[in-house]
Amino acid sequence: MSVLHTILWFLIAIGILVVVHEFGHYLAARLAGVKVLRFSVGFGKPLVSRRLGRDQTEWTLSALPFGGYVKMLDEREGDVPGAEAHRSFNRATVWRRIGIVAAGPAANFLLAIVFYWALFLHGVPALKPIIGDPPGGTPAAHAGLVGGDEIRRVNGDDIASFQDLRLSLLRAGVAGGPLRLELTDGRIIQLDAQPVETENLERDMLRPLGILRYDPVIQPVIGQVLADGAAERAGFLSGDRLLSANGQTVTSWQDWVKLIRQHPAKPLRIEYERLGQRGALVVVPDAVDEAGQRIGRIGAGPQVDESLMAALMVDVRYGPLEAIWQGTVKTWDMSVFTLEMMGRMVVGQVSWKNLSGPLTIADYAGQSATLGWISFVGFLALVSVSLGVLNLLPIPLLDGGHLMYYVAEVLTGRAVSERTMEIGSRIGMFFLLLLMSFALFNDLQRLIGR
Repeated sequence: MSVLHTILWFLIAIGILVVVHEFGHYLAARLAGVKVLRFSVGFGKPLVSRRLGRDQTEWTLSALPFGGYVKMLDEREGDVPGAEAHRSFNRATVWRRIGIVAAGPAANFLLAIVFYWALFLHGVPALKPIIGDPPGGTPAAHAGLVGGDEIRRVNGDDIASFQDLRLSLLRAGVAGGPLRLELTDGRIIQLDAQPVETENLERDMLRPLGILRYDPVIQPVIGQVLADGAAERAGFLSGDRLLSANGQTVTSWQDWVKLIRQHPAKPLRIEYERLGQRGALVVVPDAVDEAGQRIGRIGAGPQVDESLMAALMVDVRYGPLEAIWQGTVKTWDMSVFTLEMMGRMVVGQVSWKNLSGPLTIADYAGQSATLGWISFVGFLALVSVSLGVLNLLPIPLLDGGHLMYYVAEVLTGRAVSERTMEIGSRIGMFFLLLLMSFALFNDLQRLIGR
């Protein structure tokens, strides 16, 4: 995946999310009778600018694409003609100001609901929540779980896919406490598990519990060879059956994956069979970073029996009305989970190493776009939820900080002083810079580790 590809999809993602967020502010301001002077996507010098509408609002695309803003008529920021003073933001009632500020995050939540609705209406292919054989000594093994068990509920919450299972167990594991698993065969399993290690939530957090994804044995036959990958460079073709590596016989695709992961940037002499003829090629797996570990990849996928995989897949699909409800529930669940993780970071229960910045988000944008529109829309929905939650935090300079001032105004009956807001802005700037520094540092750590 090229850097240009990653940057392009990152800008597309940020553009969609920022436009929707700021349009929420814009629409609420118009409905409240407040005049909008400028709608900007990005900050800094305008690259493209055009005035439209009765109010001649200036619509601009600016040089720095990391955000945007809506500038409204405000007597605190400059002279306002007397004939338009009533349309100033500062003269709007406190409830209208609350509505205008809250509309931005609300637009992000609504966008996430729409995206999830579209996904559920179309149908999202996913793995069934079927587990593999738990490793000996793990809580799952002690509780009597076996390979092939399908989990239906976790602590009373319905589970539709293995992804749902992972999220539910992650939430419960971070919080600590017993896990109540209901299986499709009617059994109820109680897992007495210790809180999971939260140093790096990107890695497989279910393995310590003994919860592994069920993987049927796949024959070691190459089905897909990625362009510019190590397999293509070595000369492998689709249909090649892999036999051994450095003289060691390997009988399944899963074992090949383990072997290759263990040899980043180390040559492997692989014997193979092609159209009944045997041969040997030397491949050097590319070294990549995965959750802080250096692993090898050759850029090849297996030839999989479609009927075998079909039995393990589920199409998560709902009707139009049910999809709206499920999209709303999904948005709510992800919002609560995001807020929980932020809170646990603050109190030290979850490591700050899990905080991601623009470089990681850009990487995920490019990867999800490569996987197809379903993955990209799911990525957009998740980031839109995160953006909505982040903006509602009671930190000055964010929407939540302004809402904090307006709630104080409602309770006290008088507006917060300019001096208080100035001090708050400085404190907010400090916290935001600190937050951005942590996120960027984590991004760079991930890149250096590759």
